[in-house]
Amino acid sequence: MVDPAEQIDLPGSVERMLTTICERHSVPSPNIGAKRELASLGEEASLAILNDILGSKQIRSLSGFIFYMAKRARGESVSSPASRPSPSKSGSPFSASSPGDMRPQTSRAVTSLWRASTSGRLPDSYSLALAELEFKKSFLVLSYAGRKRLEDVIKVDDILKFKDSPKARFESDVWQSIGQDCIEEKDRRKNFDLDHEGAFLYRCLVDSEGNCVFKGPYYDKRRTHLQKVLGDDNVLLVKFSEEEANGKSSAISSCTSIYNKIAEEGIWVGRRKYHFFVFKDGGEEKNKDPTSSCIKCYFVCMASNALLDLKKPYPLFGKSIHEARCVFMHVHTVQSLVVYMKRFSLILSKTIKLDVDFASVDVQMIRDEPCLDENGCAVHDEDGKLLLHTDGTGFLSEDLALKCPSTVLRGMCQNHGEIKETLGLTELEQIIKESESHIDEPPLLMQVRLFHNGIAAKGTLLVNKQLPSKTIQIRPSMVKVNKDPELQIPSANSLEIVSTSNRPSKAFLSRSLIAHFNYGGVPKEYFMELLMNALEDARNVHSSKRAALSVALYYGDMDDFLAARMILCGMPLEEPYLQRRLSVLAKEEKKGLKGGRLPIGDCFNVMGTADPTGILKRDEVCVILDNGQISGKVLVYRHPGLHLGDIHILTATYVKELENIVGNSKYAIFFPTKGSRSLADEMAGGDFDGDMFWVSRNPKLLDNFKPSEPWKCTYSAKNTCLRKPTDFTHEQLERELFQQFLSIRFQPSYAAGIASDSWLSFMDRLLVLGDECAEEKECLKKKMLQLIDIYYDALDAPKTRIEVKIPNELKALKFPHFMEKTNSHTSTSILGLIYDKVDLLQNEDFPSSEVWKLPCFDVEVPPTCCLVRWDILYRQYRSDMSNALKDKHNSWSLKKKQSSKCESADEVIDKFKKELYHAPEFGLSKRNEEEIFNDALAIYHLAYDYAKQVNEAGRCSFAWKIAGQALCKLYLKRQKDEPIMCSKSVIREVLN
Repeated sequence: MVDPAEQIDLPGSVERMLTTICERHSVPSPNIGAKRELASLGEEASLAILNDILGSKQIRSLSGFIFYMAKRARGESVSSPASRPSPSKSGSPFSASSPGDMRPQTSRAVTSLWRASTSGRLPDSYSLALAELEFKKSFLVLSYAGRKRLEDVIKVDDILKFKDSPKARFESDVWQSIGQDCIEEKDRRKNFDLDHEGAFLYRCLVDSEGNCVFKGPYYDKRRTHLQKVLGDDNVLLVKFSEEEANGKSSAISSCTSIYNKIAEEGIWVGRRKYHFFVFKDGGEEKNKDPTSSCIKCYFVCMASNALLDLKKPYPLFGKSIHEARCVFMHVHTVQSLVVYMKRFSLILSKTIKLDVDFASVDVQMIRDEPCLDENGCAVHDEDGKLLLHTDGTGFLSEDLALKCPSTVLRGMCQNHGEIKETLGLTELEQIIKESESHIDEPPLLMQVRLFHNGIAAKGTLLVNKQLPSKTIQIRPSMVKVNKDPELQIPSANSLEIVSTSNRPSKAFLSRSLIAHFNYGGVPKEYFMELLMNALEDARNVHSSKRAALSVALYYGDMDDFLAARMILCGMPLEEPYLQRRLSVLAKEEKKGLKGGRLPIGDCFNVMGTADPTGILKRDEVCVILDNGQISGKVLVYRHPGLHLGDIHILTATYVKELENIVGNSKYAIFFPTKGSRSLADEMAGGDFDGDMFWVSRNPKLLDNFKPSEPWKCTYSAKNTCLRKPTDFTHEQLERELFQQFLSIRFQPSYAAGIASDSWLSFMDRLLVLGDECAEEKECLKKKMLQLIDIYYDALDAPKTRIEVKIPNELKALKFPHFMEKTNSHTSTSILGLIYDKVDLLQNEDFPSSEVWKLPCFDVEVPPTCCLVRWDILYRQYRSDMSNALKDKHNSWSLKKKQSSKCESADEVIDKFKKELYHAPEFGLSKRNEEEIFNDALAIYHLAYDYAKQVNEAGRCSFAWKIAGQALCKLYLKRQKDEPIMCSKSVIREVLN
């Protein structure tokens, strides 16, 4: 028995590390002497020693190992005893192990995680100084050093002084010390908020010489499963640059050799070491912009010798890369290396985590419904794969569904904070009643990612009132990664929501839909009528409040619904800034029209799933909208269908039995589970893992359209013999995976874009050919059929890794002028006519007026102290915004109209909003309302006086972007009008 007087008190973090070592290596606790050695070394040195011991292959005597390491830490001469375990590299991400052995060894090592690396490694004194700071602060310091070495631009003592910098001044202190001499003003994080409530993104640029440049931290409103499990600061988004390669194969080869070295050795960030972990291929997105890469590569923290890090529990410390991935899913069980990263990248989906206690949840596996022929036999495709009616869809009990926010889109909760005060228009009262009628109902369908005990599943879950509480039912078709029954690593279980089945927004036609319908018999005149109506609405934005509000709501994400808020408050459409915003939005509307994006009534987009009742017949669907199930003929299509038979005419049917399952939940289309092929699969190879379907009851389309035979794959590319992940050693696997990333990153395929463009060129030609050109039409159709199969193969290439090539004879030599390519010809098809009509009116001038102030705001001057304070702040705002917009072209996303604000500009706006409200938004402010109104009026007068001076209404934006919510409420107050509460999404959907 140990004498109490001899017991050694060690820090809690050291005791926990000792416990971990003993459990992991099945060794007894160290003796008193060894503990005394640790106590004499201190907490940080002890943790560093124990971290190395934890990663050793085997331990014969823990006490002896501690004595040995302690002496070495003190610099004493030591001889390596025969009993001392030699560090092994088998646990390294690039280490050798028995071929095919993908399971963790009881005595593993991650010693090689600490091997020498040139990637971001700092002198110990500097890394120790940075470790004294909160990680986001230390990362900002590294970021501001730019391409220079930190030790060349600042002293250690100066880094330590940052510990005493107040949060509000931290960024400016770092900028003054190093940033202004090392990076450009446009790269400055001037409005960096350490207390930002959302996610932080940490980025690293690796140049062609292997140098690391850190960027950030940046903000994001959404998080991935990876970030939620590890923490934002343990995830590093790494971009490998090709700037110096210039597309030359020899240069690219030189770069990739360096990049392979980075992947092997890892990247140091202070005293943390990050290793290659996962990448995500953006697939078809890259086809749109050959000058940019949408391939995202993530490194994660695998080891640290920082005292603050070692004190906290972290799921990946002491693990190999393979074991670290198994925390998320047992991805080594996939059948082919080509789908390894496609499956593992499910952890990168932007999602909302559902509050689920998996200890009390029953996750059940239920059978898929196969497609059956007329004899009742299961049907397989040409590759022998079983065809399914329930591909990608399962069930969720009502109690769990009620935990889900009612409206989720791409990992964002859309209804959070969207109830706003607005003008008490009587016509909105009924809208609000409609929105409240189903507020307590759960979402009908949820697109999810499920991580459970090593399994990774994706698809949709249908709410099922008949299931017992706390039940999730998934099908084999949803499971993308299976469990390894021999693996004992704890899993990060989670149910992640990507999107829910939401109320359909305003629906539009597209070029491909217009071409399909016109070919199928819908006359050109109908599309021109739709176009003229849309152009008339765009012209009326300055005279009709309904037209103005419709446009302002639809494009609300461009300005945080500022224009819509101003209209709903009753401000005149002639108000200078509002008039300018409406002109900008009207031009956006015309851009869409020019590309065939025509608004159309009686059409909507809804998420699809399989009929759980089995009642629907082969040519029937069930569609649930606002007022319940609809009946009658409908047109159904799935983007990006190119085949002439991708549009189906089906019968929407009322299914009473469905109400017992989904209750009053809304917004989805149910497909039958009968027949030899799934209807969804007939539409560009669709399934039910979250696919959206375009549904139309438009009588003009239904009356005139004649459908073609459904698509059936004819020219599919074949895959070669594929190896399994278990066919590789750990080292080989990591090299193969990183090589996959480099290949996709630097040698992307643009086959999908080329096939799509050529198809549209041939389709345009087909639309103008008469019956006398029967031979040419058949030739075009044959080419188009081949292009369609190639296009669908190219879309699937990121997960199949099939090399898709387009024969020269299938490539269009000239393109219709509306595609805006250099080698073009003038098209006389409906698509060309639409383009020409809008182009004629594209530069149509909108009314403009001098800058003037609203009478109710121009009757008094705010207190002098407010004017003086905000005059200084306004000058600062103009300077900050000018710098933020310098890098606008790199920050803006051209893929989404919603992303028309650059990140830096948003940060400037957020900073000055906090100056006004002492909170992120007006509704969250605890300031006295009259004080806010006084400041808002000062802002208004300063902005409008400056706008008058330069004769530019756009300069009024400062008032509305910063103080817009306060000014709207003040305007209502001055008009003696009562606000009402309403949902902006409901108003947008009803008016549009």
